[in-house]
Amino acid sequence: MGKYVCPRFNTSRKKIDLLLSLFLATLPFFLNPASAAAADKTIHVIPVTGTVEPGMAAFIKRSVDEILSADPEALMVFKLDSFGGRVDAALEIVETLLSVPMGQSISFVEKRAISAGALIALAGNVLVMKENTLIGDCAPIIQTSEGQKEVGEKTQTVLRAQFRTLAKKNSYPEVLAESMVTKSMEVYEVTLDGKTVYMDKIRFDDLTDQEKERITKKITVVAEGELLTMDDVEARNLGFSRASVTDLDQALAHLGYENYTLAYMTESWSEGLVRLLQPLLPILMLVGIGALYTEIKAPGFGIFGVIGIVCLGLVFLNQYLVGLAHYTELLLMIIGTLLMAVEILVLPGFGVAGVAGILVLGAGLVLSFQGFVVPDPKMPWESRLLIRNLALVVGAFAGALVFSLVMLRFVLPGVSKLIKGPYLEATLGEALVGSDETGFVAVGQSGMAVTALRPSGKIRIGPRKIDAITRGEFIDPGTPVTVDALEQNHVVVKAADTNTFSSRKAES
Repeated sequence: MGKYVCPRFNTSRKKIDLLLSLFLATLPFFLNPASAAAADKTIHVIPVTGTVEPGMAAFIKRSVDEILSADPEALMVFKLDSFGGRVDAALEIVETLLSVPMGQSISFVEKRAISAGALIALAGNVLVMKENTLIGDCAPIIQTSEGQKEVGEKTQTVLRAQFRTLAKKNSYPEVLAESMVTKSMEVYEVTLDGKTVYMDKIRFDDLTDQEKERITKKITVVAEGELLTMDDVEARNLGFSRASVTDLDQALAHLGYENYTLAYMTESWSEGLVRLLQPLLPILMLVGIGALYTEIKAPGFGIFGVIGIVCLGLVFLNQYLVGLAHYTELLLMIIGTLLMAVEILVLPGFGVAGVAGILVLGAGLVLSFQGFVVPDPKMPWESRLLIRNLALVVGAFAGALVFSLVMLRFVLPGVSKLIKGPYLEATLGEALVGSDETGFVAVGQSGMAVTALRPSGKIRIGPRKIDAITRGEFIDPGTPVTVDALEQNHVVVKAADTNTFSSRKAES
C-alpha cells in the first residue's frame, strides 16, 4: 500500500526548509560581521621590500592612489621585509599609509621590519607578524669619515613624536614605541593595582611612595642604552602584534576575513628602473659630466656627447619619476650646460660664463636629489641631506674633470690606431700650417710669383693662388719662388735658383 502525503503539509514543509536554509546561510553574517564584509572581497597586497628610498615611496603612493580611486573601501595589506633606509622616504610612506581610511590597512611583517621599516609597520591600522620575524631598532644613523654614527637629538625628537603619534592612533604602548628610537630610555613593565602598565624610568621615579607600595611586580623591558627590538611573540605579548602566524592567509583568517581574492601590486617598468638606477646615480652623474666635457673639448660631435646626454638624462629621469626633480631642475641643467659650452667654444679663456654654467648646472643636480629647496629647521635631516647632495655633486664634478683629462690624454689618441682617419701625429715636423690659405703648403715647395712681392704679394703653387711674403727682398712677377718657411700662418718665400727650378720643372 502506497504512502499518502498530504499536499498541504508537503507545501508547508518546503517553505519551512527554505526559510531554515536562508537562516543558516545568513547566520554567519550576524555572528561575524568581519567575515561578512570580507566575503568575496578583493584584498590588495603591496610589497614593502628592500631599502626604504624614494623609489619605494613613489611605488607605494602610486599603488595606494590607484586602489582607492578604483574602490574607496578597499582593504590593503602592506607586506614588510626591510632593514630600513632613508628617513625622508620613510616619513613619506607613513604619510601615504595615514591617508588610507581607518580599518582598511594591515601591516604584515613577513621577515623583518627594522629601523625605518618599523616606522612603516606601525603606520598600518593592524599589525600581524609571521613566526620568527623581528620589528624595532629605529636608530637614525649617518655615515661619517669615522664610520656610522647616530644623528643628533633634533632628529630623534622628530622620530619619537612620529612613533608616539602612530602608537596613539593604533592603541600601542606609547612608551614602548618611543623606546624603539631612544637609547637613553629605560622602560619597565609594572603591575599596579592588578593592571599592567609600561612606564619609563623618569615616570617611575616620579611615583609617590603610596603608588610604589601598590606595585606588585616590576620587570625591565628595555634597558638603558638599548633600543626595543621584538620578535613576533614579544610583539604580541607587549600589545603590538595581533597574532603570530605562518603565512598571510592565516593572518587574514585570524582577522576574520574569508572568501577573498589576493591582488598583488607590482612595480611598473619605470619604478623598476628607478630602483635599479638609484645606487648608480653618482656614477652616472660623474660619467655624464665627464663625457660632455670631453665632447666639448674634442672636435665635432660623437660618442662622448651621446654618452653624456644619456647618463645625465637617466639621472634626471630617475629623480623625476620619484617626484624629486621637475621642470625647474631640468631647465637649470640645460642652462648650465649651454653656459659652459659658450664659455669653451665661443669666449676666450675661462670666465664669468664658465663659472656661472658650473654653478647653475650644479644647482640643478643638487635640487634634483631632494624634495626641498631650503632645509626646514623642523626636519633636521634635510640639512644633512643637502650637505650630502652638495658633496655628491662637487665630487662628481671633480671626478668628471679627472675622467675627461684621462680620456683626452690616453683614450682619444689611441682611437687613431684602431680607426682610419686624418689624425694628428706625435711629431709636427712634417705638419702643415692649419689655416685655409696655407693648409696644403709645405717647406721646399716651388711656385711662381703672380704679383710683385714688395715684400708681400701673391704666388701660385699648383692651381691655387695664396698670399706670401719675403724676408725683405723684392721679387718681380713671373719669378720662380721657393717656400722658405711657414711662420704664424704666413708663407715665407724666396727667389728660387733658376737652374734648380728648371730641372724640377723638366722632371715634372
